[in-house]
Amino acid sequence: MHYAIFCYNREAAIGTTWTQGSEEAVMAQLATIQDKLTREGKLVSAARLDATTTATTLKKSPLEQLVLDGPFAETKEQLLGFYIVECASKGEALAIARELAAAVPVGSYEIRPMRSFARDRRAP
Repeated sequence: MHYAIFCYNREAAIGTTWTQGSEEAVMAQLATIQDKLTREGKLVSAARLDATTTATTLKKSPLEQLVLDGPFAETKEQLLGFYIVECASKGEALAIARELAAAVPVGSYEIRPMRSFARDRRAP
């Protein structure tokens, strides 16, 4: 089963308190974990999202659609990236999230099972 691991942190804190060296060190640790997951056949996809200032949100109600600059949700932590992993259980996905968390000094990780949303276009 595929699991999504969403990586949350305070975007402003990372941008203002991390030095270039600490950024490079964290990314190197994450690359090591990604390489291991790839070798094990567990890493499906991973992405680091651009800053929330580059986001656009389409908000829809029955009467109108609004396009807003930035993310719509106002939270203390922002979604900064995600991993899609192939795991036999939620416990295995949680173990991967713990491994990722060990590489980053602060933040939180949300683990969520995924279901297919798109129809298989190969099917008749």
